[in-house]
Amino acid sequence: MLLRHTPFLRAVFLYSITAFGGPQAHLAMMMKTFVHRKPYVSKQELMEYNAFCQLLPGASSTQTLTLIGYKIGGVPLAVLTLLIWILPACILMGAFSFLLRYIDTKQLGTDIFKFIPPMAAGFLVYASVVAFPLAIRNTITWVIMIISVAATYLLFGQPWVIPTLIITGGIITNLSRKRIPQTELKPKKIKWWNFWLFGIIFIAAGILSETAKKNDWPNRRPINFFENTYRMGSLVFGGGQVLMPMMYEQFSVRPEAIKKKDDNVVQIDENDMYTGMGIVRAMPGPVFSIASFAGGMALKDMGTEMQVLGCLIGMLAIFLPSALLVLFFFPIWNNLKKYAAVYRSLEGINAVVVGIMIASTFYIMKDISITSLKTVSFINIGVILGTFLLLNFTRIAAPLIVLGCLLLGYIF
Repeated sequence: MLLRHTPFLRAVFLYSITAFGGPQAHLAMMMKTFVHRKPYVSKQELMEYNAFCQLLPGASSTQTLTLIGYKIGGVPLAVLTLLIWILPACILMGAFSFLLRYIDTKQLGTDIFKFIPPMAAGFLVYASVVAFPLAIRNTITWVIMIISVAATYLLFGQPWVIPTLIITGGIITNLSRKRIPQTELKPKKIKWWNFWLFGIIFIAAGILSETAKKNDWPNRRPINFFENTYRMGSLVFGGGQVLMPMMYEQFSVRPEAIKKKDDNVVQIDENDMYTGMGIVRAMPGPVFSIASFAGGMALKDMGTEMQVLGCLIGMLAIFLPSALLVLFFFPIWNNLKKYAAVYRSLEGINAVVVGIMIASTFYIMKDISITSLKTVSFINIGVILGTFLLLNFTRIAAPLIVLGCLLLGYIF
């Protein structure tokens, strides 16, 4: 299986080390890498996977990529895809937890990354243009898209916005039953083991963590950190932009608020957490990889081995819920497709996804200098337009565009 899928896994690795810009920009890179360069999935399938993953808690871009692997080679390839996607970012973020004390944090905003935001905006423009004709086909989808753009932009970062828009969009397109007739598909068998595993881990981690606190177990911090992180990975909607404030509150604000002198409390210095939140935005790959950094910082005073263990716990605990949930619910989603209501819902959901991408483009661009009469503004405009044109009209691989923008940042 590995030999047969080596080209796909190579594409996943290149994607993992060049995927900047967050989940919406990640979707654009997936479109280029896994649809246009080599059609591992169709545009419609990718849009459907992304829309479905927006309904689940966890890392949506990670779940979408996992489903591409699942479609091509089943659960084994899905797991390999997940590991190849998350490992580079988690290794880098874990390494920063060791190196932070030796780094001048004022120098972390190095200019090499200064053209990554306009590049991400170009990717989003490309994804919006490609997805638009697939999703916006009639008056109601236009209305849904416009409302989604406004709501997402004005309430960007609120954890309830995206799930609410997606559910509402699906309901609205179900009000008319004329456009999409009933279609029957053969139901697939549902495997319950991963859902039970998700629930067992969730409950067991909670019980074990609470027991460790109540009985004041020595060196219980790794247990408590696993429970905290697994719970966040199980419940967070809205991606990394929502996860980071949750981690900040859990690991930095709350321990200070309770003012409890206890060596086993999971606590990360506020400045260190702020630094990690800044670093992860400059890293390729999933924003959820900040959990690896948090794990290293939480256990750094327990020795090198425990700090490495903290990085591993953070990576495992934050991504495991996403993987178990998506691999459980996706067969159920496929079974539900035999009902026309699901197809009608997809029409509204895809319109919402396009609206989210357009709003994300505007949101990124508001912090990019494009209106002042300065050299950097003209370069930013050139990067946005150049990224879109290269993606839309050439077969240049997305990683080469990323490398070009990094080189541009180094030169200018």
